[in-house]
Amino acid sequence: MMEIVTYKDHHFAGVEALWEEVFPADSPWNKAAVAIPEKIKVQPELFIVAEYLGEVIGTVMAGYDGHRGWLYTVAVKTEHQRRGVGSLLLAEAELRLTHLGCGKANLQIRAENEAVRGFYRRHGYLVEERISMGKRFDR
Repeated sequence: MMEIVTYKDHHFAGVEALWEEVFPADSPWNKAAVAIPEKIKVQPELFIVAEYLGEVIGTVMAGYDGHRGWLYTVAVKTEHQRRGVGSLLLAEAELRLTHLGCGKANLQIRAENEAVRGFYRRHGYLVEERISMGKRFDR
């Protein structure tokens, strides 16, 4: 049976393996060893894991700044995709954001990723004409 739960330390190895599978070319600052310790310092209840028979099969990290919500690292193990896991994770993240007073969630995907774009469209997300800009800070 699948469960949707809040991330706990014992999930780390499973999350790390999942992210390596789903995001193999991701930036170093997005790797589990960097991202997870930072996330659990702020709104740890918005780091959500899908487990199946004790195995991590999906994740979503969300954040809320009091104005907008953001969704990050929505990931499902390849062999569990197209079985509703991503939809359940997304619904749980949206529910938790809503309980915090969030009225809108944003996310970013790579423009060429048509399958992921279709997934979010099916869940009511629209493409908004924006330019995404970012700046890394040296720490």
